[in-house]
Amino acid sequence: MPEQLSAVPVPDQVSAAPLVDQVSAGPDRSTLRLALVVGGLVLAVLLGFGLGRLNATGAATGAAAGSPSLAVEHTDPPGVAPHSHGSATAADQGAAPEPGGLAISSAGLTLMPLATEFAAGRPGQLRFQVRDAQRRPVTRFAIVHDKPMHLIVVRRDLTGYQHLHPTMAADGTWSVPLTLTQAGLWRAYADFTVVADNGAQTAVTLGTDLVAPGDYRPRPLPGPVTSTTVDGFTVGYQGVPQAGTTVPLTFRVDGAGGAAPLERYLGAYGHLVALREGDLGYLHVHPETELVDGQIKFWLTTPGPGRYRLYLDFQVNTEVRTAEFTLTIP
Repeated sequence: MPEQLSAVPVPDQVSAAPLVDQVSAGPDRSTLRLALVVGGLVLAVLLGFGLGRLNATGAATGAAAGSPSLAVEHTDPPGVAPHSHGSATAADQGAAPEPGGLAISSAGLTLMPLATEFAAGRPGQLRFQVRDAQRRPVTRFAIVHDKPMHLIVVRRDLTGYQHLHPTMAADGTWSVPLTLTQAGLWRAYADFTVVADNGAQTAVTLGTDLVAPGDYRPRPLPGPVTSTTVDGFTVGYQGVPQAGTTVPLTFRVDGAGGAAPLERYLGAYGHLVALREGDLGYLHVHPETELVDGQIKFWLTTPGPGRYRLYLDFQVNTEVRTAEFTLTIP
């Protein structure tokens, strides 16, 4: 503002010396009065403009600095409402969620596997860390659906699905037994929620490639069906997913005698993972907290057209099983 005031052209229009000369010589007082009025108006306009600019700048700065990001503050209470893990920003703005797991780094966090090569069909150990922007191992994670870390592993042809739960050492290194059953390229998704020093929670899904050297023969994706069988159970779903639209999807599990006695697994009656063919974009959807007419009800929002593979985890008689479906979104 001082620079703006110094630029006001008052000295050129009404200087002190000419004013004295004009008064002593009997000047035109109307002209002098008009000049003073005009100069005052110019000064007032410029001063008001400068103050307005200053206030506007201050307000904008205050809004940017004082309004915390919704992606940092807003978190869904674990296990109390149906929701999906994708892009936090898109979810908060009410848009279709972007698939997670497409990058090894996101939200200032990086997934660092200690090794990425495994012998096909042989038991191994996957070990990794989650590091912050300063490359320090992160050690504070929220418990979401009974676990601080959900690890999904699948081959790039969408076969060999595994839902695992690593354990963390004191130095922030996670480990879990892992067997890549067949040769080929695999994708691992680390699905977790970090807790900041101020208590804010941020849900993130990071992905990394794994490899089992050998003769990779990808299997074609099965055709779309709405019913399948697994270990003697018939699993079917109802609903017509649409790109960019949230729609209900209900799953029914039947045994030999009718509806199967579903049990809670990881705090819910079912867990649904959707992977998009091609880029292997990841969605993890949680259901209603209670069964709806004996069925597991999800609210699914697919981000765009394409073919998706759905994996429904459910538990009966303490045993977890997975039903798989192919879904085509036009």
